[in-house]
Amino acid sequence: MGEPAARTPGTLGPGSLDGVLGIDSGGSGLRVAVARADDPEARPLASRACDEPVPTGPAGIDAQYLLSQLLPLAEELRRESGVHGFAAACVGAAGMASLGQDLRARLPGTLATAFGVRRLALAADAVTAYAGALGQRPGAVVAAGTGMIALGTDLTTEGGWRRADGWGHLLGDCGGGAWIGRAGLEAAMRAYDGRPGGSAALLARTEAVFGPVQELPGVLYPRPDRPAVLASFAPEVARCAAEDDAVARGILHTAAGHIADAAAAVCPPGDQAAVACTGGLFGLGEPLLAPLRRALAERLPRARPAAAAGSPLDGTLAIAAALAADRLTLPVEGRLLQITRPAPG
Repeated sequence: MGEPAARTPGTLGPGSLDGVLGIDSGGSGLRVAVARADDPEARPLASRACDEPVPTGPAGIDAQYLLSQLLPLAEELRRESGVHGFAAACVGAAGMASLGQDLRARLPGTLATAFGVRRLALAADAVTAYAGALGQRPGAVVAAGTGMIALGTDLTTEGGWRRADGWGHLLGDCGGGAWIGRAGLEAAMRAYDGRPGGSAALLARTEAVFGPVQELPGVLYPRPDRPAVLASFAPEVARCAAEDDAVARGILHTAAGHIADAAAAVCPPGDQAAVACTGGLFGLGEPLLAPLRRALAERLPRARPAAAAGSPLDGTLAIAAALAADRLTLPVEGRLLQITRPAPG
């Protein structure tokens, strides 16, 4: 995609910057949305998606590639929604904390020049998941799909953000989709070997999905997308659990405990903290949700369960709108959430 011609800096008056821009970049692609800057609920006026994930390179997340996708989409949305420019924007990206150096260097000036963006938030995807789920309330949010991370805050400067897990499928992400899928496949291999802890039901599902299990290492180990492949088996574990397979039920019970442990590690004390879960993993339904409700009640008896109000993309709009109106109360801390006031580049 080509980049739209940049506007001349300074041609947009203060009253014309009437929109905010939200960008969510993750493993499933890029999502972009626009809301009015004066809408306290930051309801999206229009949105677009690109299914290709933004790649990483020696400098981290590839800012040039992201901009080549983002700028035409944002211009299209600006025209469709009728806004003249963007007073603020928020970019939420998987890997922003550790791989966002190229984005931090290039996005502020480019967005200021192209759309008049005066305030820019650069956020880890866990922060935008938090904002989408709970807004600017104290509490804890577990975001789980292929991986799993928990983030919490009491909204004080001293408390800041508290993070648990999110360390990837080799070091953590306990209870996430890859963790559940790997545990299910291990139980299948145990059944194949005749070792204790095996599940004939999971063995049958493994062979139906992947073919003969003795060939599974050769199928799985060379894959660069191994976490996603492992996570693709999580629905099979849930299906076997729903059909009353004891091993599959045990896997989901243990996963629920890991998720609740992470939530408890980051949840601020007191009766006002809300706890929400967001992400595709929770689409597994009651085989996971029932033990998770019990585990959360045991570990966080004083917290208030809350339904996630929106998605990480909704969270980017909420942060951008709060930034535009000078009402952002989420902790601005380290590389989890940074605020810049860009000048046109």
